[in-house]
Amino acid sequence: MSLSRTVLVLSLVAVILGFAGSVSPAHAQTFTPGVRAGASVNPDQFYIAGHLESSPLIDRLRFRPNAELGFGDDVTLAAFNFEFIYPFPSRQPWHLYVGAGPALNYYVFNSTSDLKGGFNFLIGAENRKGLFAEMKIGAIDSPDLKFGVGYTFR
Repeated sequence: MSLSRTVLVLSLVAVILGFAGSVSPAHAQTFTPGVRAGASVNPDQFYIAGHLESSPLIDRLRFRPNAELGFGDDVTLAAFNFEFIYPFPSRQPWHLYVGAGPALNYYVFNSTSDLKGGFNFLIGAENRKGLFAEMKIGAIDSPDLKFGVGYTFR
């Protein structure tokens, strides 16, 4: 991958995260930032990412958009995921959550690039202090499987 394509992908990720972080809250809606990293299957990659998590929209349903940048398998992938999560109630420090949402995937390989839509289903476990681990199953043109760990700054 050429340096200019890498700069383009990284710039696109920075612009989207910067825009998402600068949106003014409506109706006292707040977003909390977080980071994550992990590995994916098909393509086989290591990824790093950032996310924003909303306060509850309805009941416990939260919006958690994220941007992931994956490297490996002779492909660079910038994935923009617009996911919703639903945490299950628990009195323990850890609780389970499920989620899903559409994805926009920008693949760069050799000297070509391709923009494809996808969809993700996810399940995870999260600590009240912000640490979490999750598994994503991709459909359409998203990576088949992702395992990641992350932290939401509370």
